[in-house]
Amino acid sequence: MVDKSEKVTLEKVLDRLVESYEGPEEINSLETYALPNRRAVISAFQHLQHLLFLGYFSTRPLQKTTLRMALAEHLLPAQEILCEQIQRAAAWQDRDKPKTERKPTGWCQDSVLELLNELPEIRRKLHGDIAAAYMNDPAAESVEEVVFSYPGLVAITAYRIAHVLYEQGVPMIPRIISEFAHTRTGVDIHPGARIGERFFIDHGTGVVIGATSDIGDDVKIYQGVTLGALSVRGDVPRGRENAQKRHPTLEDSVTVYAGSTILGGETVIGAGSMIGGNVWLIKSVPPGSRIYHRPSGSAEEGTQ
Repeated sequence: MVDKSEKVTLEKVLDRLVESYEGPEEINSLETYALPNRRAVISAFQHLQHLLFLGYFSTRPLQKTTLRMALAEHLLPAQEILCEQIQRAAAWQDRDKPKTERKPTGWCQDSVLELLNELPEIRRKLHGDIAAAYMNDPAAESVEEVVFSYPGLVAITAYRIAHVLYEQGVPMIPRIISEFAHTRTGVDIHPGARIGERFFIDHGTGVVIGATSDIGDDVKIYQGVTLGALSVRGDVPRGRENAQKRHPTLEDSVTVYAGSTILGGETVIGAGSMIGGNVWLIKSVPPGSRIYHRPSGSAEEGTQ
């Protein structure tokens, strides 16, 4: 405790701060300088955004004759930054392992090249996501408006990039990318989630999609929706290879309206179902279901 009668000086403040670092707590580590640099990772993500939507992010006129050069201006720094940052993350993850169990030389470069090679496929999927937003939101006046201003698209873009890295076993970097999008948009998508094509998040604020969520094609969710886990008792296995299915599955063409919460790894929302606003759901429903909130707090089920 601080003696309030003691006169505060900078020297005394420094003494107390130094003392606070003497315990065994993890936050007292002085070796984390070797961790990835968050600002560098965000910079790499922004270069990738340019590669995916060059015509929307460029600040100068573009021509097809110079397209290759314009793309290279972002491809090369994205590769350089990500290689360094993934190397840092991998070295930190493997710091206590024997050399024979650490990631091999060149693994980081291969991971980055695999991501960059996936960019055309990511662009194809994002085109479907944009088209779904434009078609499902009458307030959208143009595709350009969706690209420039829809927070859901920023979050989905970050997810689709982060998911590729996550699937390759890249540590830490996917979460930095997804959490940057989270702070920008209010949409929290874990990079481990599996999301199909033509995915639309309307408005977006407060959406949470957990790590083991499975989402099919043509799914639409509104603000405040949570795809979460039920409370877990005891030790939970950590590590992607040991991850339990804790979050729900939404099959194709499901719509979930604002404020609804769907929990549990065994919970499956059947294809074509509609979950109304403010529903609390912890059990599966068959395809074509219509689930509505009742003031009593339970959900009322109907099928077409």
